[in-house]
Amino acid sequence: MRVERKVRIEGEALGLLGPSDVNLQVIENRFESTIVVRGGVVTIRGDKREVESIEKVFKELQFLLSKNGTVTKNDVETVINLLGVQEESTNGGHRQDSGSRDDQAAVVLYTRNQIIRPKTSGQGEYIRAVAKNDIVFAIGPAGTGKTYLAVALAVAALKGNEISKIVLTRPAVEAGESLGFLPGDLKEKIDPYLRPLYDALDDMMAGEKLRAYLEKRIIEIAPLAYMRGRTLNNAFVILDEAQNASAMQMKMFLTRLGPNSRAIVTGDVTQIDLPTRSSSGLVQIQKVLSGIEGIAFVYLDRNDVVRHRLVKDIIDAYDKFHNGGDPAGESG
Repeated sequence: MRVERKVRIEGEALGLLGPSDVNLQVIENRFESTIVVRGGVVTIRGDKREVESIEKVFKELQFLLSKNGTVTKNDVETVINLLGVQEESTNGGHRQDSGSRDDQAAVVLYTRNQIIRPKTSGQGEYIRAVAKNDIVFAIGPAGTGKTYLAVALAVAALKGNEISKIVLTRPAVEAGESLGFLPGDLKEKIDPYLRPLYDALDDMMAGEKLRAYLEKRIIEIAPLAYMRGRTLNNAFVILDEAQNASAMQMKMFLTRLGPNSRAIVTGDVTQIDLPTRSSSGLVQIQKVLSGIEGIAFVYLDRNDVVRHRLVKDIIDAYDKFHNGGDPAGESG
């Protein structure tokens, strides 16, 4: 069934369509429908399902333009791909039509290069938990997006003026190396432990703005030991690699929260670098804070891995190996 739909472009058409209509060309190349733009109105003619998809693409791009002030060719590709994944989801054999408003609600953060949103059911539960609770523990294996989504949520809260400061921290556990023997001053010695947090921020913010925020301490990245004695007001605080925080450090961190502050604690209890598993504050805290209103625990697993496809297989292989109780493996 062929239909025609019209979408009005809000604001300057060039911002949406791109220089020499490069963004429009991307859409035309990905679909078979006819797309005509005249006087700020997009007319779409073609198969009903495809026309509806193209209409959603334009609405998502307009929402992105209003947020970031620009739309790139890569943005267009990302939006089309994400909507394509959503439309392939089925419920009783029928395509789920979630609608533009629902699609936007699922978005965590728009950046210049991508749209960050949950990609698995576990990640969706994670996002909902953060929306409903002031403290959330996200526990799961590598590659499940624990840290990346936490940083995205913090940046979104800062952009939305919900908080005035982001504090990112993780323990600087000396895994086989003494900090004292590493070259450089204290910052140079500690920065490698904090590199994943810088990498996530680099993906989400323009370089100049990020540097300005770091210089003004609107965004602060520091080792967990530096949190002692502080009170963090109106802040979004993230403790990463929390499996390597001791029980006392975990208590110290959680009691730093001041008014209008939120915290996300992420970790993987299978990668503890402390002397014993029992000394991990992340292991203990699951019993200490169980059932307290305003605190949520979210458990991610191999099904939530969003890195390379082999990461799931690697996790499964290690689980199988250790569950087999191979003495040689345990001592190696």
